[in-house]
Amino acid sequence: MSKDEFLALALRNPVNAAILDELHRLALPDAWLVSGCLVQTVWNALTGRPIDHGIADYDVFYFDPDTSWEAEDAVIRDVSDRLGHLGVKVETRNQARVHLWYPGKHGLPYPPLTRTTDGIDRFLTQNTQVGVRRANNGYEIYAPRGFDDIAALIARPNPGPNFSVANYAAKAARWKALWPEITVIAAE
Repeated sequence: MSKDEFLALALRNPVNAAILDELHRLALPDAWLVSGCLVQTVWNALTGRPIDHGIADYDVFYFDPDTSWEAEDAVIRDVSDRLGHLGVKVETRNQARVHLWYPGKHGLPYPPLTRTTDGIDRFLTQNTQVGVRRANNGYEIYAPRGFDDIAALIARPNPGPNFSVANYAAKAARWKALWPEITVIAAE
């Protein structure tokens, strides 16, 4: 699957397109629509399911050096207000502050990040290591692992310092129930 094919399929979901348009208008620093909402839209297109089948939420990442909860909360509320008409759950997170809460929530280390794509690199699965954002001349895509696993319906672990076998197993089981066609690569 090429980058252009991936983008065309991901944009079949009007929610993805609407979020990308609004993020572009908002001009949040280093903002991307990321992960499952993109991949699962493509899986749905490839398997002939309704375009929003199984999508639990839509993840928005941005990077603001102001790591206060108050600043992030203001952005979360603004994004929610602007996208509330879509009727979906949008999870907005400042990647500059993930290291402040991640160890307490997940019991695993999480060093500070320097940009949003660092957060994408740390995703639990390789197939969801993808982000899209609007640029003045179209779209920019970040996909360090490419699109082969997405096109082949493969869920593959992304081992790293914050990898959790239990979290991966739970995510893969949920996905397998929703998309029985996927191949789940076992975590080692």
